Amino acid sequence: MTVLALAIALTSSAVSAQALHDEVDARHAAGLADRGWVWPSAAFRLVRPFQAPAHAYGAGHRGIDLEAVDSFEVRSPAAGTVAFSGPVAGRGILTIEHGDGLVTTLEPINSDLRPGATLRSGDAVGTIALGGHTAAGALHFGVRLHGEYVNPMLLLGDVPRAVLLPCC
Repeated sequence: MTVLALAIALTSSAVSAQALHDEVDARHAAGLADRGWVWPSAAFRLVRPFQAPAHAYGAGHRGIDLEAVDSFEVRSPAAGTVAFSGPVAGRGILTIEHGDGLVTTLEPINSDLRPGATLRSGDAVGTIALGGHTAAGALHFGVRLHGEYVNPMLLLGDVPRAVLLPCC
């Protein structure tokens, strides 16, 4: 197989995997969007979107990265129970179980919460820390539904409306 043929084959499989993932996301979207989830950061820039992997162990970006604008406070996107809070590979991780097979992961984070803590939607859960793949000042927000990563935007609706500020 030539390099060009291999590149086309790899691109085709990645595109079809993305299309399949988008189809799965679309099936879940209607029910997920109505849950009233909130953004885990009050003011942010979406700096890296969700990118479905070509296969279960393939490269991708299984969440979204939010760069904090005014505050490093992190909020619970929905009511739930802390499942894990602590360091993993040198960065703070917070995992929240929301019921119905939904689990969120926030990283890097400094949090004093312990497993079993009950949270309401919007509760402060910690502050953005350093570490992991995100740039300094950014939070990675991942969501799993029955063990499979889904695009967090399905639960949040859309990116909040942009506000233009004077430049000079």
